[in-house]
Amino acid sequence: MDKIALISGANRGLGLEIGKQLLEIGWNVVFTARNMHEGRPLVNKLRETWKTAWYHQLDVTDEQSIIDVADYVEDTCGRLDVLINNAGIMIEENHRAMDMELEDLHKTMATNFYGPLMLTRTMVPSFKESKDARVINISSRMGQLSGMGGGHAAYRISKAALNALTVVLARELEGKGIKVNTMCPGRVCTDMGGPSAEKSIKEGADTAVWLATADKIENGKFYADRKVIPW
Repeated sequence: MDKIALISGANRGLGLEIGKQLLEIGWNVVFTARNMHEGRPLVNKLRETWKTAWYHQLDVTDEQSIIDVADYVEDTCGRLDVLINNAGIMIEENHRAMDMELEDLHKTMATNFYGPLMLTRTMVPSFKESKDARVINISSRMGQLSGMGGGHAAYRISKAALNALTVVLARELEGKGIKVNTMCPGRVCTDMGGPSAEKSIKEGADTAVWLATADKIENGKFYADRKVIPW
């Protein structure tokens, strides 16, 4: 079986586009989405063109759901080569840290930070048969400490935490042959980025696909436009 990728939050936007680009070069891709009624019909449609597209329900905030998708990958594919932690949310209100609802922070952290942490930890055994295992976290310059601003506090904090997690996991997993990196797609024409975003979805997916497929990449770095950027 060719290379195998698992993508969280892959029923639309960036995750869907990353998956399509990997399918086009012959990869097996497990698309996941929280809502089965959205995800399964979408992947059934993809399978009309690419028989290497697969679907499984996944809610990254639900531990049992994460265990179930790990079991599915093990039973169906036998291994995993690339995990792309793409699922993420941004609470619509542009709240400052001083006045945001703590519930908004809890919800954002549950999806944007704890989800990638739990999913990565659970999928590590599936990497054991891979010759080139990689984890790619979809982050944002809004979590970049060197340029941190105000507003959208919950989102910024969650992405800064994800960036820190990337470095920690990169150091902890390098002995297992697993490289962990994070990337910022830029402001992309998705539901989150809005129609006025400067990048198309195809352009936004480029660095993630490159990190998944490039012959040689570094470990524990923050990328944008295929280049390492400051934390």
